[in-house]
Amino acid sequence: MIDPVIGVDLLLLLFATGLVAGMVDAVAGGGGLITLPVLLAAGLAPTEALATNKLQGSAGTLSSSLYFMRQGLVHPREIIFLIACTFTGSALGTLLVQHLSSGFLNRAIPFLLILIALYFWFGPPIREETSRRRITPALFALVIGFVVGFYDGFFGPGAGTFFAFGFVMLLGYDLVKATAHTKMLNLTSNLASLLFFAAGGHVLWGVGLVMGAGQFMGAHLGARLVVRRGSRLIRPLIVIISILISLKLLLGN
Repeated sequence: MIDPVIGVDLLLLLFATGLVAGMVDAVAGGGGLITLPVLLAAGLAPTEALATNKLQGSAGTLSSSLYFMRQGLVHPREIIFLIACTFTGSALGTLLVQHLSSGFLNRAIPFLLILIALYFWFGPPIREETSRRRITPALFALVIGFVVGFYDGFFGPGAGTFFAFGFVMLLGYDLVKATAHTKMLNLTSNLASLLFFAAGGHVLWGVGLVMGAGQFMGAHLGARLVVRRGSRLIRPLIVIISILISLKLLLGN
């Protein structure tokens, strides 16, 4: 049931935000840099925003994961250990963030958003030509799966970029295969985090389902895009929006 305090206009905005973020996330990663600031700007408490973001994010990553599985680009049974490590890390991160005070989160989240946005903009590009397997899949699961999963459960935005970078630079995957596997791990960490946020009563289900509907549609469309320069256009938009809204939150606090 949708929260009666939320107006129809705001729900339409949240649906559109989920749609755009789903497309962006499937193409270039970083959709959380759009959705989380918007949820915070809409007036949700920090923990509620993080929790609800996991609900709508789960819809988008489910959509793109199903598409990539149908294309034969990822097989969940072959990466069970990696999925388990990611799930565990995300669950622990979610449990930790629920024990932090809302005042601390109000101060910390805008700074985290700005830092991740700057990394997203200035960070090294993912280059297939320099990629090769540098570690074993088991070590990758224990280090990248667990650590990035923990970060995704604790905060989230940019986790997909970290996963994709790891797959290319450490396991030698090409970008298409890396993206397909990244979405499966994003789905895993989102579901783990959602489970523990829901147990703590922090999820706004109405808001999350409205955004999730947009995410599901957007992610399906984004997964089918083959526009090579799409990320070059999307990346500046993500960074600018994230920093502006973060500054607004900082000034508002």
